[in-house]
Amino acid sequence: MPAPALPFPPPAHELPLPRAHPGPGGTRVLAGVPYAAIPGLRPLELDLHLPAGSPAPVVVFLHGGGWRVGSRHSAGPAYRGQDPTPFQVLAQAGIAVASVDYRLSGEATWPAQLSDAKAAVRWLRARAGELGIDGDRIAAWGESAGGHLAALLGLTGGDPALEGDVGVAGPPSDVVAVVAWFAPSDVAAVAVDTGADPLDASTREALLLGAPAATVPDLAAQASPLTHVSPSAPPVLLLHGRVDQLIPWVQSERLAAALQQTGADVELHSYDAADHMWAGDPDAAADALRRTVDFLQRHLTPGGDQS
Repeated sequence: MPAPALPFPPPAHELPLPRAHPGPGGTRVLAGVPYAAIPGLRPLELDLHLPAGSPAPVVVFLHGGGWRVGSRHSAGPAYRGQDPTPFQVLAQAGIAVASVDYRLSGEATWPAQLSDAKAAVRWLRARAGELGIDGDRIAAWGESAGGHLAALLGLTGGDPALEGDVGVAGPPSDVVAVVAWFAPSDVAAVAVDTGADPLDASTREALLLGAPAATVPDLAAQASPLTHVSPSAPPVLLLHGRVDQLIPWVQSERLAAALQQTGADVELHSYDAADHMWAGDPDAAADALRRTVDFLQRHLTPGGDQS
């Protein structure tokens, strides 16, 4: 007789939630929570910073790092050592933050990164009751490469080609508002805007796509928020430094113009002295966080100004 098949444990994202740890101001933190499990790969995890009250609105935070490096533990080097952290600032303002790890380009190429972000949103909705969050009030926020993914979360809701098959199926992955800091909006144009070689296979964009953007134009277009602009876009806040040498300011300028042309609700603010990651302008980092809190409160908090 053949040996009986060994039972497999349930996927990591279906396991009971870990115990919450107390944070400042009555907040709580669920750390290292799996939101998806991919066979042969590490579980994908998020940290959830919860306000004192519930059910709370939530923003999904996506870290930067050129889709190549980075982790869910930081909102960027400008906030290193800040107390309270940016995530704690949001939680103390009544908005939960789900800071998400996603597959990097060394692990998988496009569209895996967006599929993971969408899986995180679906998981949050599926377990909203247990988590103490409001599944109808989910926004996206990201910096640099994470801002690119946040914009795509807002602009590709309902697109089955980009939904992916990771994690929980069923709940929608759309979000009701987007904040993108110094994010690329046109993947193929980044090389042109920075004066780089568009056929260089070692750029961040080429590593994301698996080939230089100029050689895979359809894939580069699919990976560009600019391609997906429509009148149904949720409210968007774009923040960018005018002297950003890594992702030039014009990338956010183009996306804002395209959104405005469709009649979408978009706010664009620039910082004259700020380079990428707010380098060179510490005041920009503080102001960007303040504007982000204000925008998310207006669009996620009942009774907030939705105009």
